[in-house]
Amino acid sequence: MSLVECVPNVSEGRRADVIAAIAASIAAPGVHLLDQSSDPSHNRSVYTFAGEASAVRDAAQRLVETAIASIDLRTHEGVHPRIGAVDVVPFVPLDGTDMDECVRLAKDVARSVSDKFGLPVFLYEEAAATDERRNLADVRRGGLNGLAHRMKQPEWRPDFGPDRPHPSAGATAIGARQILIAYNINLASNRTSVAKRIASVIRTSNGGLPFLKAMGVQLEHRGIVQVSMNLTNYKETSMTAVFDAVAREASADGVRILESEIVGLVPADALPPDPARRLKVRKEDLDRVLEERLEKEEGRRKTE
Repeated sequence: MSLVECVPNVSEGRRADVIAAIAASIAAPGVHLLDQSSDPSHNRSVYTFAGEASAVRDAAQRLVETAIASIDLRTHEGVHPRIGAVDVVPFVPLDGTDMDECVRLAKDVARSVSDKFGLPVFLYEEAAATDERRNLADVRRGGLNGLAHRMKQPEWRPDFGPDRPHPSAGATAIGARQILIAYNINLASNRTSVAKRIASVIRTSNGGLPFLKAMGVQLEHRGIVQVSMNLTNYKETSMTAVFDAVAREASADGVRILESEIVGLVPADALPPDPARRLKVRKEDLDRVLEERLEKEEGRRKTE
């Protein structure tokens, strides 16, 4: 069976009822919710679901509809940059699916939600029409205010939808990409300057590790700071290499690593042996393995 993964990031990580309603909107024959993660400081939730292409497409559209009805960016606060109530919707090819299929899905969903909700949509990564929009960070630079300003320029009009943000839902980036690992390292410190310095040193854009995006943020609900990262090619820059780089830089500031956390799912080959010891991965994150979740859902499907 051909499988597609979808990993929407939604700008809500505090209201349990809204988070649950968005998760419930995904459920349908042919699609399985594999994981969901929420963080109140980021005020963001990440949902991971997979299934046949048409079922995943429909689930993504339902998720957008539910989120737009429940989230108002005019009152939203959180440390994570965002441009929309549904901030980003990536489609990822799994077994039996090629990237072209995910590009088609991205464009289908972008066209549908822009028509239905008057939502401006920007295509990114493999679905991007221009190199300027390929990198998600370039689309999201400056948050919604920065994007709204750029949208006044002809070259930054959205791929679908109106040329101004939706009043409450902002804009959305929809794309197709390879597997990405969202990986955070929490430091035993409350000094935001330390996390920001480490992120600046290790990220690709400043000459650090390749295929790594990083930012330093404050986790107010825990009184600590975090280096929040995306590994866009884990085969070239491993989780172990990232952990060691953060540990080395943190040590220079007299700070130790408290723990690391996985957001969403990771491929089995991305983890080293004994990740709890080697990467200080939280106990609750040790089962966030993509293949294991898929296998579990396939077994459940066969017994239904």
